[in-house]
Amino acid sequence: MVATQTALTSFLTQNRTQFVIPVYQRNYDWTETQCRQLLDDILEVGQQPEGETHFIGSIVFIHDGIYTSTEVKPLVVIDGQQRLTTLSLLYLAIRNFALQHDKVEKANEIYETILFNKYVKEDSSKLKLKQTDNNSQAFLYLLEGHDAEAYGEYSRVIENYKFFMHRLNEGSFEAILNGLERLLFVEISLERGKDDPQRIFESLNSTGLELSQADLIRNYILMGLPPDEQIRVFNTYWQVIEKNAQLEEQKESRVSAFIRDFLTVKTKKIPTKGKVYESFKTLYKKRDQTFYTDTLAALKQYSFHYNKLLNPDKEKNAAIALELRHIDQIEINTAFPFLIPVYDDYANGLIDQATFLEVLRLIQSFTWRRFILALPTNALNKIFMTLYSDLDSSSYVASLERSLVKKKGAGRFPNNEEIKAALKEKDVYNIRSKNRNYFFSRLENHNNREYVATENPKITVEHIFPQKPDARWREQLDADEIGLMQNKYLHTLANLTLSGNNGNLGNKSFQEKKQMNVNEGEQGYRYSRLWLNSYLSKIEDWGVLQVDQRFEQLLQRFYEIWQYPAIDQLFDEETEELYTILDAPDSRHKKLEYFIFQEEKVITDEVAKMYYHVIGSLFEERPSLFLSSDLKDMVGVSSNPESLRAPYKISDAYYLESNIDNTSKFRRLRLVLEKFDRVDELTFRYAVG
Repeated sequence: MVATQTALTSFLTQNRTQFVIPVYQRNYDWTETQCRQLLDDILEVGQQPEGETHFIGSIVFIHDGIYTSTEVKPLVVIDGQQRLTTLSLLYLAIRNFALQHDKVEKANEIYETILFNKYVKEDSSKLKLKQTDNNSQAFLYLLEGHDAEAYGEYSRVIENYKFFMHRLNEGSFEAILNGLERLLFVEISLERGKDDPQRIFESLNSTGLELSQADLIRNYILMGLPPDEQIRVFNTYWQVIEKNAQLEEQKESRVSAFIRDFLTVKTKKIPTKGKVYESFKTLYKKRDQTFYTDTLAALKQYSFHYNKLLNPDKEKNAAIALELRHIDQIEINTAFPFLIPVYDDYANGLIDQATFLEVLRLIQSFTWRRFILALPTNALNKIFMTLYSDLDSSSYVASLERSLVKKKGAGRFPNNEEIKAALKEKDVYNIRSKNRNYFFSRLENHNNREYVATENPKITVEHIFPQKPDARWREQLDADEIGLMQNKYLHTLANLTLSGNNGNLGNKSFQEKKQMNVNEGEQGYRYSRLWLNSYLSKIEDWGVLQVDQRFEQLLQRFYEIWQYPAIDQLFDEETEELYTILDAPDSRHKKLEYFIFQEEKVITDEVAKMYYHVIGSLFEERPSLFLSSDLKDMVGVSSNPESLRAPYKISDAYYLESNIDNTSKFRRLRLVLEKFDRVDELTFRYAVG
């Protein structure tokens, strides 16, 4: 590796040289913000006294004869393409501005030394900057003198060129040229076969946009390959993955999230969002032939399923697409590491459509029931991380039901009794609109022969007993009922319905809401064709009694839609008595049969052994969290064993206070597990007798 401080103009004007942007580089991403900052810096240094310079970072390239052309020297850029492309655009804008203002000599100089290899015969080698396809097309369009405003599609190349043209004028022209002459950078030249471009690439601190985890992984996959193989692998695998792993309507890339889910499927561990690349590199240290066939083929195959999870309308089967839309509506993204391999089983014919639909509905039931009880969502990550491993191919749905119903504590599958107690008084009006729309749409359309488009903005959620009742309500209900309706039932399911006439119904009395037919508009409940209004059309009054009756009706419909598995009788005593630290009975005078922590089962009758094992494992994983937080004093961790009454060694240098009773051990375990967000990773069973 050779690093040299170089003037930008000397670098760009090298004769018979081509700067090649390889396919593994991310797209050109600089926005007007970065272009403005660069141009402001250039203008500032261009107006300074002679001798002033401005440093713009580094450009790293690999040099050798890897391309067949003998006319030019290719420099394969592995870091700095954003700045190099932007500077080339600025020079192109200057050249075109010069042509428009009779500065032909300067225009030709820029064209023949910076933008073009004038005397090279081979067409593919004439451009000084060889970009990836989309950027190259836009750049050539501008180089040929076409109007930027007439370009047929959105392009960063076009937009940034227009920005530079807008900033160029007779006053700034010379200052910009002068500033460009004063730009310095570090030219880092690597020799293929001797230097490690991947290692150097990772260690660089670029002044451009931060690379995403997906960018780093793409570079890791492609950088070490010969050019022709880079293009083949990019076209066969990576380009397909990038296309599939995006929200298509928003054109938003989800490649990093997809690979994170893929790694979760493969390792049964969830990588930290900022360390997906490190996890990928650790798992796939050997980029051998198997990696470039089997691994990338699996990644590509999973990306097709991921695409349908992100974009349900891409699924051709109408019944499956409907369930995917439901899942998308309530954003069960945490389930993707489970749903992707299940989708793959369906695609490969291992399960049929009916089974796949049952799985999709069961996942909705599990997550929606948990939402009604407001159970913590962070538990879902760990549940779905390993859930696929619990499936039995001979009893696919039953094994899934069994696994979900086995969950305890914060990870449990709420049963009907829990749902009834929580739903009766739950505020389902002041929740996220997507969740509210999902809830009422499912209730309305369950078993309906004709689908009701509840997403229609004209259909809104209506309070039967209004939020601001007029005086007539006080004439019909006594003060106690008014108090209950306002303070207990106002925003609950039983007091809410759907209506296309919310504005007309307003605060009016129940009888008026039911019978309204102004100008034969049939606004009232009695005229509604919505199922949710069927009960309201048949009753004469609305009070606490009717709220209770309607709640029972809606509750039964809830049970039908979001079903709880009817398999309780299949569980043996052992399964029923598996506890978490949150739901365990009083531990005094009890012994263990075993505990399971991070999927490792340990047979022991001692609570103390569980305590030391869990605390010791977490301390080894992240000692800083113990030593730099309140855990140190709360748990009793010290490097001085003499400061503890009964020290227990948990590392080479640290000890734990052990002279505490079981109740204290449980309390401290809970504090530590909650601090580490690992509550659901510890389960245990008490010994019988």
